[in-house]
Amino acid sequence: MHAYNLFRSKGANALICAVPEERTVPGFLTGRRWEFGGRLDGHRAVPLGFDMRAAATAVRFNGFYLCADFRREPA
Repeated sequence: MHAYNLFRSKGANALICAVPEERTVPGFLTGRRWEFGGRLDGHRAVPLGFDMRAAATAVRFNGFYLCADFRREPA
């Protein structure tokens, strides 16, 4: 399993972007619309909506994985 840095959107769309620690953080995550949401590794619970197999595939093609943040309260 990869260790991921998680970024959460601040907007109403409630997205999580997971970037493997060994990858460069995409430029769109450095803007004001995203905040660091912690680290995901084998010791932390996987966020609801996070699919490990889909993440591995997305990272292979895009370098990151986007998914819905189902735990966040609606704006």
